[in-house]
Amino acid sequence: MSNVISAKTTAKAWSTSPGLALGSRIVAAIFAGYGLAYASTMFLTVYLPLVRSDRVVFASLASFIVYLTAIVYTFAARSASRAWLVLVGLSVVLALAALLAGDFGARR
Repeated sequence: MSNVISAKTTAKAWSTSPGLALGSRIVAAIFAGYGLAYASTMFLTVYLPLVRSDRVVFASLASFIVYLTAIVYTFAARSASRAWLVLVGLSVVLALAALLAGDFGARR
């Protein structure tokens, strides 16, 4: 009986380990934040009502703000899993919107 209780306690401690949560947030901030910045660049490049060269420059510069915001949000979120879900979900929505905008986002 004590082995069962010990296994449950160990599993619970492992799943709520502060080190794992922090590590997950750091990885989410770096990789999922970068993915969100890239997806927002794609989205803005397709949908901004500017000349193509201006759209690309503006979207590229705006991606730094998006990346910074994603990093701040990752550490402000209630949990690491919520941060992952929000960042990956937004990335997928923006990327799909950019890619499905006729001719895979190739606006002239």
